[in-house]
Amino acid sequence: MLHSKAKINDTNINIYSLNTVIVGSGAAGLNAADRLYSLGQRDIAIVTEGLYMGTSRNTGSDKQTYYKLTLSGDNPDSVYDMARTLFNGGSMHGDIALTEASLSAQCFYRLVDIGVPFPHNGYGEYVGYKTDHDPRQRATSAGPLTSHYMTNRLQDQVMDKNIKIFDGYQVIGILTDEEKTRTVGLLTLNLNALEDPDNRYVAFNCTNIVYATGGPAGMYGSTVYPVSQTGATGIALEAGAVGRNLTESQYGIASTKFRWNLSGTYQQVLPRYVSTDRDGKDEREFLWDYFKDAGKLLDAIFLKGYQWPFDPRKIENHGSSLIDLLVYHETVIKGRRVFLDYTKNPAGASNDGNLDFSLLGDEAYEYLKKSDALFGTPIQRLAHMNQPAIDLYMDNGINLTAEYLEIAVCAQHNNGGLGGNIWWENNLRHFFPIGEVNGSHGVYRPGGSALNSGQVGGLRAAQFIAARYGHDPMGVAEFLSSTGRDIGKKIEMGQRFMANVLDRSNVQDIREEMGQRMDLWGAHIRSSEGARQGAREARKALLSLNENTAVSSALDLPQAYKNYDLLMAQYIYLSAILDYIERGGGSRGSYLICHENGEQEIEGLPEEFRFSLDEGRMDGIIQEVILRDGIPSFQWKKVRPIPEGEGWFESVWNDYRRGAIFDV
Repeated sequence: MLHSKAKINDTNINIYSLNTVIVGSGAAGLNAADRLYSLGQRDIAIVTEGLYMGTSRNTGSDKQTYYKLTLSGDNPDSVYDMARTLFNGGSMHGDIALTEASLSAQCFYRLVDIGVPFPHNGYGEYVGYKTDHDPRQRATSAGPLTSHYMTNRLQDQVMDKNIKIFDGYQVIGILTDEEKTRTVGLLTLNLNALEDPDNRYVAFNCTNIVYATGGPAGMYGSTVYPVSQTGATGIALEAGAVGRNLTESQYGIASTKFRWNLSGTYQQVLPRYVSTDRDGKDEREFLWDYFKDAGKLLDAIFLKGYQWPFDPRKIENHGSSLIDLLVYHETVIKGRRVFLDYTKNPAGASNDGNLDFSLLGDEAYEYLKKSDALFGTPIQRLAHMNQPAIDLYMDNGINLTAEYLEIAVCAQHNNGGLGGNIWWENNLRHFFPIGEVNGSHGVYRPGGSALNSGQVGGLRAAQFIAARYGHDPMGVAEFLSSTGRDIGKKIEMGQRFMANVLDRSNVQDIREEMGQRMDLWGAHIRSSEGARQGAREARKALLSLNENTAVSSALDLPQAYKNYDLLMAQYIYLSAILDYIERGGGSRGSYLICHENGEQEIEGLPEEFRFSLDEGRMDGIIQEVILRDGIPSFQWKKVRPIPEGEGWFESVWNDYRRGAIFDV
């Protein structure tokens, strides 16, 4: 790694030249750095806004899942069976599905070897359980903090190898060659020197970028992403990276004061759902307005534990996802607040406060019976079945034994993102989006497949870089010649932000407006009119951002630049939603498309909640988007099938020895 300095627009910048920069310090990015080092590429560095930020380290669920090939028992499974499961979720390329399935065992055992405590029996079998959209029992878990354990152990590997980490550096620009066919570097904001103009901007001149920035969490208002996770998808799309399946985000019920998925036993102990006005008054159990059968309501609440993600297929016949729809109706449409109450049983299913368990369906009743939990209040059942679930909230200032838990339907994961091939390389050559920022997932991904995908993506990017892209970056003079204009534009943006210094910054106000827009027009309830209005508003806000932003000091620059990135992402995401609907796309995945000619089977809901299911009509195609002159351009491509016929050993051995496996 070489260090140099330059001056652009009368601003001094530091420049570091090296082979590969890994952006992000979550499980995907740390794994990529570790793999690169192990494959012999030592001229690398990690660039991160904060080593202890991000989703991998700061989130989890009741039983955070890792999805992999079956590694126990006598139930048959194969790489192709797992690939078919991934592929059959819809709008996923078959060659990527095969790659994720093929390497799932290798990546899983690597995590085991470095100390992630996945459980096994006395014979060494890593037994599994069934997760959502999973026909086998491929799922495993190290508990509610699985990704946290992964990140910690992978960080240990990086630290042991003394891999350079630039901690406190925010990427504000992806730098490409003049033809915009490949990436050549990054421009970052040095968060450690914001008030020092001579050290505020740092450029990285690099052969490769491994981009592990997570999903665009910051553009949502109601979100279960940790506060520290915002994403950086917008600036990659701005640079010319292709986006894929941007319509496919996942939503579910979560707590808002402390952001956490309310799946598993949080639902299976059957809490009350309570609605109040904005001041916490006018309390009522609002679900009873739509569930006339007490048994149906209890079963729907129970099934939210298994069926946590919102799914429009599970609304009919008072299914579990009707609850998500009703929570949204109370919070977003009516402007009320919704809480879970664990201190009392649901009133309409209780006698003198005691729950009538005979109302339960067979599945819920048997589960609670086998758990010895056919007694007491929800909090008593939760303490009996999962005391750590109570402790988690207590550790974060919320006492479930005495207070209500405020909830909303929240954005949780982006199944779409930036495009990549089977080596995770984007259309911009030398640019490798991995982890959640990569749009490899289809519509219905099995729970836990995201953690596997991030590990596989990091390994594949590292393998390709080590095999084909191990050369030094361009010289500094050539780098500045290619990128100086783009670097200058980004610096000028910061100068314009700083030209409007007031006593009070409004960068957070802009972020809140952005979140409200996404909650209203681009969350799990969508319409063509709403997406069109939302995209129009986002574009207007993006184009006027410089003149409308007020900062109080240079310390507000990170959030001002972040607002630009997020508005860029929001504009393109809302445009993608509109394009999907105008093409005839219906309700699928984790969102409902409102349609005036659709069905409305739930009495009491507004007419705007009429919808029609897509029924898999668009599973065989994938939406791709690229920004052309500031306007999103869309095309729909057929999914690539799962490859076959690569199993003859002598041929594979020959291709492997010649390096032909890297030909793409």
